[in-house]
Amino acid sequence: MSNKENTLLSALKFKCPHCRRTSLYTNPSLYTLNKLGDMKQTCEVCHTNLKPEPGFYFGAAYVAWALTIIMWFSLFVMLRVMDALEWIDFGFSTHPTLFIAVGIAATLLLFPYMFRLSRSIWAYFFIR
Repeated sequence: MSNKENTLLSALKFKCPHCRRTSLYTNPSLYTLNKLGDMKQTCEVCHTNLKPEPGFYFGAAYVAWALTIIMWFSLFVMLRVMDALEWIDFGFSTHPTLFIAVGIAATLLLFPYMFRLSRSIWAYFFIR
């Protein structure tokens, strides 16, 4: 393997899709919500244009939607496994509020990461 990190690992760390050495974001903190979407115009190392056109990252909403569906499905599976192990009492038709409450809590907690991850994945699809 060359000095470049694995593509998936680099996307998960929000690295430049070309050189994979510098962050896509100006602020490293996930929970500074007023600066959550502030992205660099160009990569400091390889000078790749990280904002190729206005509105480029609107397509990341499709990635965010898919990640959210995967997260909710994973939560459902996790609750079903915990029910099978008799750690909790969960049935989708008998305890829908548990599923909804856990899903909303997970969505709110993971929103900053999922937001940045969806943009990172979108950049890896289209920026080389």
